[in-house]
Amino acid sequence: MNAIMKPFDASRSSSRSRRNAAITLALLTLGYAGYYLCRSNLSVAQPSIMKDLVAAGMSANQAKREMGLIVSLGTLAYAIGKFVGGGLGDSLGGRRVFLIGMAGAVAATVAFPLGGSIAVYRSAWVANRLVQSIGWLGLVKVCGRWFPENRRGRVMAFASLSFLFGDSIARRFMGALIEHHFTWRHVFFAAAAVLFVLFLINYMFLHESPLDTGDVEPSGGVDSVFGAAGDAADPAPLGSLLGPLLSSPGFLLVCLVSFGYTLLRETFNSWTPTYFVEAIGLSQADAANKSALFPLFGGVSVLLAGYLADRVGRAGRASILFAGLVCGGALLLALGRIDFHGSKTAPVALVALVGFTLIGPYSYMAGAIALDFGGKRGAATASGLIDGFGYLGGILAGETVARILVGRGWNGAFQTLAAVAWFSAIAAAVLVAVELARTRRDLPLEAAVADETT
Repeated sequence: MNAIMKPFDASRSSSRSRRNAAITLALLTLGYAGYYLCRSNLSVAQPSIMKDLVAAGMSANQAKREMGLIVSLGTLAYAIGKFVGGGLGDSLGGRRVFLIGMAGAVAATVAFPLGGSIAVYRSAWVANRLVQSIGWLGLVKVCGRWFPENRRGRVMAFASLSFLFGDSIARRFMGALIEHHFTWRHVFFAAAAVLFVLFLINYMFLHESPLDTGDVEPSGGVDSVFGAAGDAADPAPLGSLLGPLLSSPGFLLVCLVSFGYTLLRETFNSWTPTYFVEAIGLSQADAANKSALFPLFGGVSVLLAGYLADRVGRAGRASILFAGLVCGGALLLALGRIDFHGSKTAPVALVALVGFTLIGPYSYMAGAIALDFGGKRGAATASGLIDGFGYLGGILAGETVARILVGRGWNGAFQTLAAVAWFSAIAAAVLVAVELARTRRDLPLEAAVADETT
């Protein structure tokens, strides 16, 4: 009787495991999408905040530089948090740091509009970005324990929709609030309230590992820089994680490519509504809505990238990074050189296409590629380092871009960004060569394993 019932028990267990894994991915994706309510809010509210600063006695250019400085300080805090948070994620657990990030973002978002000075705005935004920095690292750590290596690309692509469609939906939601005459302060309070609800849902239902629900934890593969040890999720000293990662040429190249990609992405996240208002002449509400096209088209790109990720392998993913930067640079140059003759549609469409070419490849780096190099053992640390180096580039999206805008205008800024894309493409091309060499080096071993299995 036991022998007869065993297949049915296994079937029920498999079905339950898949259901629990799907619930986990949905909770993480929905929760991280909520982070963007308390991140995109500054970009959406930026024109109104600058108006308040001008009304308080600042010049328009000074207000723009002040907002750029706030963005840069926040991005610096975000980068620092990435470097520190990776180790926390691998030692404290992904679920815990994911929830800490949500709770901290709610508190900092409420604090921002309660202050009436630049000092308070700076402090609240720095605190917000610092605590939010650990959220994605927690997500990657949890995914590394719930999903096997052969589903890594698709799973992380779906999770990446959280910061794309989540960003898009958040911007549309806040744009609708502005259309209904909400002040920017009310927009901040509404964003914090929604994220708090998502925090409660994740607190009640999110689990760290399949082991917590009576399921089996899948293998994470042995292809990381830690070899077979990379499949273990037990806490490890930070030094034992950093050494193998930072001595890997491929990993360092990914960090360099992340620098360029993040600078480009953060520039569009921070300045797109302002560009649509100042250069194209859209209303603030319409600019907030249209700015959602950048992450929306990026989300479509992520779905395509996720479909390809598990089919093309590591070298193929590196090739897609290279192609995205080359094509994105061409579109950026078009934005900086073409005279649109008053058209509002053409520049908006080009911004959306930039999102399509850049965001899909970008989603690989701190997700699937971080798991490739870090495995279960160092997933959060690898993701934190990749994102941390990336956001060192993202710092330039604030005050540095503001200075370029004041000195060279929007055309000059887009031409500069095109150069950034193409210089980053050179690093991506070297990464392709490194991954192809690794693949050729591993082929004899793979063939031997296949022969033995046969």
